Amino acid sequence: MTTAVVGSGAAGLYASLIAAERGAEVVLISKASLSDSNTSCAQGGISAVLHPERAAAGDTVAAHRGDTMRAGAGLNAPEAVDLLCSAAADDIDQLRRFGVGFDGSTFGQGQFYALGLEAAHSAPRILHAGGDATGASLVAALTAAVRASDAVTVFEHTRLNGIRCTDGAVSGVTVERDGAVQTIAAGAVVLATGGAGQLFEHTTNPAVATADGLAAAWRAGAAVSDLEFFQFHPTWLDVPGGFMISEAVRGEGAVLRDGDGHRFMADIHPDAELAPRDVVARGIARRLQALGPDGEQPAVFLDATGIAARHGSGFLARRFPTLDRRTREHGFDWDTQWLPVKPAAHYWMGGITTDLWGRTSVPGLYAAGEAACTGVHGANRLASNSLLEALVFARRTVEHITSGGPGPWPEFDAEPLRLPAEADGEPFTRVELQRLMSANAALTRDDGSLAVAAKQLAQWHRSPAGPQDREDANLLLAARLLVAAARQRADSVGAHYRSDYPKPGRVRHLTFAAR
Repeated sequence: MTTAVVGSGAAGLYASLIAAERGAEVVLISKASLSDSNTSCAQGGISAVLHPERAAAGDTVAAHRGDTMRAGAGLNAPEAVDLLCSAAADDIDQLRRFGVGFDGSTFGQGQFYALGLEAAHSAPRILHAGGDATGASLVAALTAAVRASDAVTVFEHTRLNGIRCTDGAVSGVTVERDGAVQTIAAGAVVLATGGAGQLFEHTTNPAVATADGLAAAWRAGAAVSDLEFFQFHPTWLDVPGGFMISEAVRGEGAVLRDGDGHRFMADIHPDAELAPRDVVARGIARRLQALGPDGEQPAVFLDATGIAARHGSGFLARRFPTLDRRTREHGFDWDTQWLPVKPAAHYWMGGITTDLWGRTSVPGLYAAGEAACTGVHGANRLASNSLLEALVFARRTVEHITSGGPGPWPEFDAEPLRLPAEADGEPFTRVELQRLMSANAALTRDDGSLAVAAKQLAQWHRSPAGPQDREDANLLLAARLLVAAARQRADSVGAHYRSDYPKPGRVRHLTFAAR
């Protein structure tokens, strides 16, 4: 049986390798090159409580579980969190077989990993590679292993057009490759297509993050969950051509200051800069929205000069070589200068609804990584849990595909949702969509702004005449789903903040399926 894996980030690469080892014939489909994914952009690292001989002193799986639940505002699926945290050490060890190494370690010689601290973690448990190039290092090693495998056929620069179903079950995918549409027959399809950062004006995501998997799954009848929870990374360098500044910088001691030099996060949360991401991002956004005495909007800065002063000149360059190079290319000497920052769209906690084996509501269709919603992240993802989730649940997905796994196929309790027909209305541009979503459905929302967004989104359409048009149509569908979910949740929790309903409501998940 052929398994089609769509997407070449951590989840897609790892799933392909594990499936190949377990005897499956794998077709790995990547919209761009294998190295072009959200994973490649990941600076921070992978969170994991390692086996006792390598773990940080006093750290436990229970502590990691508790941190994950607290960051997710208690809306996490407990069984998914248990699996994530308890499997971490084994999946980190699995990476060794594929050539992945981490800073501070020498495999086989008993040396410890260099473990970092990030926001909302109670202990240092973040593994890094290449300082601040963990994602790129991971992708490089897994890509080399994929290319060396005789059991994995790689289709690069191949776009997903749709999911084929026969008699109610998946039978393959349609793709566009070299200008021609073709069908790839498959008994199982794994969607590992990442997120949808291109919904917003400023994002840490690459250009390929256009919700292709989620859109294809919805059109195939799959249920989706938790789409109102879109995480914004607090520290994006606020200059033309800006980029994400890893949370690990704050973990090393960098602080946030306003234009007067005041460290304002200490007034907002006991953990200050290491509070959960939704808290820090909203704190920065509110400071940026406040008008100064002359009617000017103030700036917010990330101050890493204390790190340099404490550890000596050159420490930032050694610890964060990529960030050091890029900040200096933009004219900043962060040893001595503060960096202007603002939040940017980063990670979608919601996605295609799956069970603990990656199964969606469509038989034969699986999802893993950011494209999936396992419930593990709840309302707000804990820093560096994304790569771990991609590994753990991609492996479990493949284990189900190759072993037959438990049955019967799951059914999810989904509310019916009817969206405006995509072919109606006026054409739009991606820039218009990004501006609309950034203004009305980003860090802070209310009934009025969401109604404005919903009305405009209902009037737009994008005919899938070419690759860019198909991406825009996928983004439009994703935007409609996100706004619909945000309108349904009349309370505030985690990354979903309603200024008209600022208090938390009852713990519940919003799951939708096409009517």
